[in-house]
Amino acid sequence: MLDILEEAAVAAGKAIIDVYNAGPDIAYKSDCSPVTDADETAERIILDKLVAAFPDIPIVAEESVAAGHVPDIDGKTFFLVDPLDGTREFVNRHHDFTVNIALISKGEPIAGVVYAPALGIIYAADHGKAKKSVVSGLTSIGRPVVIGCRNRGDRIVALASRSHNSEETVAYLAEHGITDYESVGSSLKFCLLAEGLADIYPRLSRTMEWDTAAGDAVLRAAGGETVTMNGDPLTYGKRNQAHDADFANPFFVSRGRS
Repeated sequence: MLDILEEAAVAAGKAIIDVYNAGPDIAYKSDCSPVTDADETAERIILDKLVAAFPDIPIVAEESVAAGHVPDIDGKTFFLVDPLDGTREFVNRHHDFTVNIALISKGEPIAGVVYAPALGIIYAADHGKAKKSVVSGLTSIGRPVVIGCRNRGDRIVALASRSHNSEETVAYLAEHGITDYESVGSSLKFCLLAEGLADIYPRLSRTMEWDTAAGDAVLRAAGGETVTMNGDPLTYGKRNQAHDADFANPFFVSRGRS
């Protein structure tokens, strides 16, 4: 399965880079978040490949959900897809945008792929192992290197969202005496934790499940964790939430080994 997820992500990433180089057409959703022709093209590519390979597994994908297409996932294993995570980074010509595909079982991300096409890097995880590969020529995936979270030392490095940082996140860092942090876009923050380049990523602003699932899968396979503010593992497939929309996440903290 992981090979097919990687192939789908890389194919979508190639289409994204084509739009990136040509200049995207930008529209705005009802929540004022941007969406581009790259998001829509990439999602079509991913859905076509997943449906062909796994016709019995439901797919929850960002743009499809926005259009009102939500499959029945009750009690089922399903895919979560964000065809272009970090659309603001993409629009603003930064390189830290990603393609995210995750497999969810019983509320847990058990496999996932995060591809950063502008950086030529792909992260993947399943069966409790996480790896990183270089993608050359936008199509060829090189030999993978196994990655893992580092043990936390005296110098704690935090990651924060470039486009969605919040006063609550800044306060959390101050409360925990963390002064060293870097701003990074998209799900790459999970992957940097997973390969031992940082220690903690507090997210005290809104996210959706497709934003986090694939990166969270990589992080968990690398020995890290993502927990809500009460210490419970972040779960996926959240529907009929009284306080928020379907598939919306609560605030959370992702971290490597303590």
